[in-house]
Amino acid sequence: MREGRVVRAISGFFDVFDDGQVRRCRARGVFKVKGTTVLVGDFVRYEPVGAQEGIIREVLPRRTELIRPPIANVDHVVVACSFVTPDLSFYMLDKTLLQASVAGVEPTIAFTKADLVSPELASATVELYRRLGYEAVAVAAKQGEGVSVLRARLQGRVTVLAGPSGAGKSTLANALAPGISFKTGEVSEKIGRGRQTTRHVELVRLDDATWMADAPGFSQLQVPVASREVRLHFPEFRPLAQECAYRDCLHLDEDNCAVKRAVEEGHVPAPRYMSYRQLYEEAREQELNAYS
Repeated sequence: MREGRVVRAISGFFDVFDDGQVRRCRARGVFKVKGTTVLVGDFVRYEPVGAQEGIIREVLPRRTELIRPPIANVDHVVVACSFVTPDLSFYMLDKTLLQASVAGVEPTIAFTKADLVSPELASATVELYRRLGYEAVAVAAKQGEGVSVLRARLQGRVTVLAGPSGAGKSTLANALAPGISFKTGEVSEKIGRGRQTTRHVELVRLDDATWMADAPGFSQLQVPVASREVRLHFPEFRPLAQECAYRDCLHLDEDNCAVKRAVEEGHVPAPRYMSYRQLYEEAREQELNAYS
């Protein structure tokens, strides 16, 4: 048997890339009995059939797995957040960063449409998240601003783009990979949101070691997270937590909480802390609903 990477899944068929060639494969029927799924990004063992087809016999262990978009072995996410149209939502950005952390996927924040705001605002926003420990860059894709920096971040990785509709994910993808056609959605003037344009998940090969996902229009990665673990995925909380009065402090209503004190003193941005509280409450509500 041979090994390859699933780069496209559609209508029960799987395109497997191996040694410069793509084969159209089916999965073994026993997969359904065992509940085994085949995802784009999976490494698989397959049996060649003829010159262009094959049968998938085994799915190899995954390093990472996302529920939405349904894709495996991603190690990098570019989080696209536009300054305007739609307006920047720190909460939605923080939610995506949380879920990237839970999934074990390294994020790079791309603040798009930087040409539509003042350089001072763009610089301050980028610096805010850099101080929190994230890679961040201001981007004006059509003008080429920030594109080379982002392109360097893609090298040797499997990257998926996330962010709200209309944030310019497809435009950004086309700027990062010129000559490769990614579908570009338009922003509705009525509601200020983008229209979904991509119909299936597909990995696009940029070079021998670099891939980018062309995925359905979605606003968030989706991975489960326990409410008590949300705090662990806010990197700026970690050193402060050592100074909290309680070892398992949730940084909510406890006394002598170093994180809340840092918020009051301006060392942790208030909007960032509010994102944490809201994300904790959402995770807690999901847990309560699961047992109701």
